[in-house]
Amino acid sequence: MPTPTFPLARLQMFRAQLHACFFRRADALFELGDALLCAEAVPSLPHLSLEPVHQRGWGSAYAALARGQIDAERLRDLLASHLPPADPLVFAVDVTTWPRCDAECSPERGYYYHPSRHSAGQPIIAGWAWQWIAHVSFDRDSWTAPIDARRLHPLEDTDQTAAAQIHALLKRLPASGAVPLFVFDAGYDSAQLSLDLAEARVAVLVRLRADRCFYADPPPAARSPKGGRPRRHGAKFNCADPATWPTPTATLATTDDQYGSVTVTAWSGLHPKQQRHPGHGTRGPRPIVRGTIIRVQVQRVPARTRPPKVLWLWWSGPGELDLDLDLAWRAYVRRFDLEHTVRFCKQTLGWTMPRPRHPAQADRWTWLVLAAYTQLRLARQLACDQQLPWERPRPQLRLSPYRVRRGFPRLLCALGSPAATPKPAGHSPGRPKGRCSGPAARYPAMKKPRKKPPTTAKAA
Repeated sequence: MPTPTFPLARLQMFRAQLHACFFRRADALFELGDALLCAEAVPSLPHLSLEPVHQRGWGSAYAALARGQIDAERLRDLLASHLPPADPLVFAVDVTTWPRCDAECSPERGYYYHPSRHSAGQPIIAGWAWQWIAHVSFDRDSWTAPIDARRLHPLEDTDQTAAAQIHALLKRLPASGAVPLFVFDAGYDSAQLSLDLAEARVAVLVRLRADRCFYADPPPAARSPKGGRPRRHGAKFNCADPATWPTPTATLATTDDQYGSVTVTAWSGLHPKQQRHPGHGTRGPRPIVRGTIIRVQVQRVPARTRPPKVLWLWWSGPGELDLDLDLAWRAYVRRFDLEHTVRFCKQTLGWTMPRPRHPAQADRWTWLVLAAYTQLRLARQLACDQQLPWERPRPQLRLSPYRVRRGFPRLLCALGSPAATPKPAGHSPGRPKGRCSGPAARYPAMKKPRKKPPTTAKAA
């Protein structure tokens, strides 16, 4: 189905297709999402039922999350079909947590890092974690386009899960055009991601620690002084020691009104000593994963609150000649827009506000939040600026997600709702007299083991 060119018609079509993604408790789920967009604040889940757009009772809000069903794959296709036009496509990948420290009856909780909560003096919380993928642009605003969010099991490998999400996303993107770029923070393994995505038409950009070491290829037929097999690693490249840096493969010197003078240097054909591989601990083959090391040095940071630090990046893609240094460093800078989106979803849309017991209920609420944010992005050209007395007026295309949400209730009169009118069915009989549900099962939070590659049996 072709996408309408007019913003109002495009938003109406998105809402109709969104309603089709809910195939159980569809009307209750859809009205819960509309109430999420119209409420001034989201103090609790039943408070959303007090909004005029929510025509059902407060019990339907709980029933929608408890017994509703959402076609997640169809919803992913819908979000991918409404991506903003861009060439090349740049996506940011990151993990965020939903704190559930005291939810002993909630299964599949794990221990995760959290900057403001501490357990025994450590920044650790117990809860659920989601891995988000969002399209980012080079415009100076905080808008992104979330396209996928998958809950991570505490025992799942983050890198392999991200690779599986990217493989699934590539099937939804057009095959023509430039190679899409996926940007990761320093918590991901650059070599593992490059190895898992080696057969895919995709480029990977990962931040590195400033003390990482890499190696060039050894000379042809180079052997160790004591004999034996040829060497696998050549000259050492230490990010913290400029004396080990060879002649750069490519350099870029540019200026930016936010960062001042920017110097980008790249060294291609380097590889790390890979420890996570199927033959770890045996005499099996160890893969050599080659990539490009990028060093970014800026004159100042935008806020000018601290001296700038050197940024080290790992780039891996289908071809070394396809590397654009100006695109690489700017793409990583725009990765932080995803953090603004996650904070907006948590603080304004109330993503972590409910306290569901089962993770499947949290999955349904997460999809409602992503769909609500997408509607705000599509309504960016339609919403009126409802500025407060102390706020400055902004142009239509410069409205923030918070201001668009403030003017969204007026759009619902023109948009309408595909949800059917509720039919009164009387009062619920409630729990039968004399029935006791008994104590709920307890699920302790699981500790994630250290990342160890699968081992193979040694040859006899």
